[in-house]
Amino acid sequence: MAAAREELQKDLEEVKELLTKATRKRLRDVLMTEKHKLELEIKNQPPPKPKDAAEEEKSLLGGYTVKINNYAWDQSDKFIKIYVSLNGVQKLPPENVLVNFTERSFDLLVKNLNGKNYTMTFNNLLKPVSVEGSSRKIKTDTVLVMCRKKREEKWECLTQVEKESKEKEKAAYDTSDPSEGLMNLLKKMYAEGDDEMKRTINKAWVESREKQSKGETPMDI
Repeated sequence: MAAAREELQKDLEEVKELLTKATRKRLRDVLMTEKHKLELEIKNQPPPKPKDAAEEEKSLLGGYTVKINNYAWDQSDKFIKIYVSLNGVQKLPPENVLVNFTERSFDLLVKNLNGKNYTMTFNNLLKPVSVEGSSRKIKTDTVLVMCRKKREEKWECLTQVEKESKEKEKAAYDTSDPSEGLMNLLKKMYAEGDDEMKRTINKAWVESREKQSKGETPMDI
């Protein structure tokens, strides 16, 4: 949850910076809409768990807890499949292997495996999953987490953060060129925005193209 809040805060700072460079009213309106949306998302993030409560939870588990960082994943038309290797996990009682699903996250907890507890958390999944249709399977030395897709479409990665990271690596805009940075942000906002956001950006784009065809300032939206 802390990572999600941090990413939203970074997005907000980026939008604020672009607002200082934008001069056109329509573009400033679009950026202000995105700014308010991000501020609302940050406000609605659940508060971090108090440290003493977290410590109490760990003490109830017994032993010490290891965070799982290594995994493999695959997908079919209906499922996202995450494979977690844990030696001897098949010997545990089924109730010691727990997965809690939400529409955009899941938490895996494996209790008392060779005197240790193992946890793995995925927040901000790339697309919504069906809580009721998701499950876990215990195989030899492996836990298979199966997230049922709400829509049968291909995922290019597991989380929204991964997607944004890949986009920045592949086509990170040069902040020394404000117009290029604004265009890239608008494309991102269009891809992720709701219908109202798409209509606003489309209208700005059409007006820009009309100006361009008349020989006025091109691509100034």
